[in-house]
Amino acid sequence: MTINIKKCTLEDSCKLQEISYETFNETFKHQNSPENMNVYLERAFNLKQLEIELSNISSQFFFVYFDNEVTGYLKVNTNDAQSEEMGAESLEIERIYIKKKFQKHGLGKYLLNKAMEIAMESNKKKIWLGVWEKNENAIAFYKKLGFVQTGAHSFFMGDEEQMDLIMTKTLI
Repeated sequence: MTINIKKCTLEDSCKLQEISYETFNETFKHQNSPENMNVYLERAFNLKQLEIELSNISSQFFFVYFDNEVTGYLKVNTNDAQSEEMGAESLEIERIYIKKKFQKHGLGKYLLNKAMEIAMESNKKKIWLGVWEKNENAIAFYKKLGFVQTGAHSFFMGDEEQMDLIMTKTLI
């Protein structure tokens, strides 16, 4: 079992789009209408949008490989790339997704540790994320790793307003 992380570049945009569609569908398809899923996927993961995000100096993407296969990815944001105004001392984990068949292998924790490493290297005091209030597995995972709920915000899946819990971890 070999786990590796690779920082994504613009040349990875097609591979990023593919894994984004796959992991988002696996995670949320069964709880949302096909119409809302399609609207969201096209808006969030079209190639032009991903290229804009990959080009933003305040955002970073990383693929995680398990035995040389891309199994998931991480997106972190600082400064004005954060989806909420959390200040210069914060790092946001905007996306952390693992293919379903590779979950429960420690890959999510591996990516989370990478995000914390980036935060500490950048002298950030806290790390935060938004997680859908119905994603009980993810909420339990983040709580186990020391995140606490500090707020909530709206998230739109197509035309449906949903609620994301904002969870924060203070770094020492």
